[in-house]
Amino acid sequence: MSDKLQKVLANNGVGSRREMETWIEQGRVSVNGAIATLGDRVEPTDQIRVDNNLLKRNQNAPVCRVLMYNKPEGELCSRTDPMGRLTVFDRLPNINSGRWIAVGRLDLNTAGLLLFTNDGELANRLMHPRHEVEREYAVRVFGEVDAKTLVTLQKGVELDDGIAKFTDIIARPNEEESINSWFNVSLSEGRNREVRRLWESQGVQVSRLIRLRYGPLSLQKRLPQGAWIELELNDVNALRKQVQLPVETETVVGIGDNKLDHVTLQRMRRSVKKHKERAGTPNKPNPDGTEATGSDGQRARKPNERKPNGGRPGTNSGKGKGNRGKSGPGKPNVGRTRAGTSDAQPSDKPSVKTGTKPKRTNPNRKKPTRQQQGEQDK
Repeated sequence: MSDKLQKVLANNGVGSRREMETWIEQGRVSVNGAIATLGDRVEPTDQIRVDNNLLKRNQNAPVCRVLMYNKPEGELCSRTDPMGRLTVFDRLPNINSGRWIAVGRLDLNTAGLLLFTNDGELANRLMHPRHEVEREYAVRVFGEVDAKTLVTLQKGVELDDGIAKFTDIIARPNEEESINSWFNVSLSEGRNREVRRLWESQGVQVSRLIRLRYGPLSLQKRLPQGAWIELELNDVNALRKQVQLPVETETVVGIGDNKLDHVTLQRMRRSVKKHKERAGTPNKPNPDGTEATGSDGQRARKPNERKPNGGRPGTNSGKGKGNRGKSGPGKPNVGRTRAGTSDAQPSDKPSVKTGTKPKRTNPNRKKPTRQQQGEQDK
C-alpha cells in the first residue's frame, strides 16, 4: 500500500509533515535515485534518501514519546546556530530512532512551555490550524490597556497575513504603582510572532511573553527553566485524542520517573547551570565592538583553550614548573625563581647544606648534672 512521501518521512521521525514538504520542494529528498516532487507516493520497497542519506524505514511504528521543556529566554528554536548560541535541542536526551521534533516555535525572547515528540504525524496535527489546538500565554505589556482595546483584540485585527484574534483575555492582578500590566491570552493557532503582533497593532508594547499551556497540557510550575521531563502515557494520549489520533498503548516512562521531588529538582538545576557555563557565549565580538563574554561574565573561551592558571588557584601558569607547589594567595614562592630572573626574596630560615639533615633538639630535655656527666664519661 502506497503512502504520501511526506507522511512516510514524518512517521519515521525525520520531521513534521510541513517541514518534509519544504524539504521535498528544496530537492533534498529522492526516491529510487530520482529527485522527489511534492505529492509523490511511495511503496514499502522504495528506497528513500534524504540529503543523499538512505532512510532506514521502521517496520513497526516506534513508541510515541513526548517531552515537556521549559524554555528560557535567549535560546533558539533551531537545531544548530552558526554563531554558536544555545538552542532548545542542546540538552534533549538521545533517541534510538528518528529525532526530536519541536511542536511549534517560540521566539528568542519568549519563554515557557515547548513540546517535543518523535511522532511526526502528532507534531503536524498539533501545529496545523485545522485542529485549532489552543495555546495560552502570560503577557506583560507596558502601561495600562483600556477595555476598548481588549474588545478589539477579541473581535479580530487585520494583520499582514490575515485576520487574527485572541479567543480569551483575562486581566491578572498587578502590583501597586507598577507601570506594567499582566494578561493571560489564548489563541487557537500559532503564526509567527502572532501574540506580539496583535498587541503591537493596538500600539501596545509587549515586554515579556511566557507560554503556559499547549492544548490540554500546562507547564509544570516546578519544572526549572532549561530542564525537561518525559510525559507519562496518559498525557501523551491526551494530546493524541486532541487531534483525533489513536491512543498509544506503550511507553518508555516508568512509574514515578518524572516526579519532580527535591533531589530531582536539584539535579536538574545543577545540570542546567553546568551546561550554560560549559557552553558560554561564542568568542565573537558583540555588535558594539566589545568582547563577548560567557554566562559567568568572563571572556568566552575557545573549545580547546585552557582556563587561566590551569584552573588551580595560586599558580601563575598551567604549565610553568617554577611555581609548582601549594603556595596560595599571600604565600609567595620563596627562594625559587625561573631562570633569567632576579626577583628572589631572602629567606628567614637558616641555610642548610644539601644532603645533610639539621640536628634535632628537644627543648624540654633537661641538662645532665655534673655527677651524671661524670658517670657517662667513665
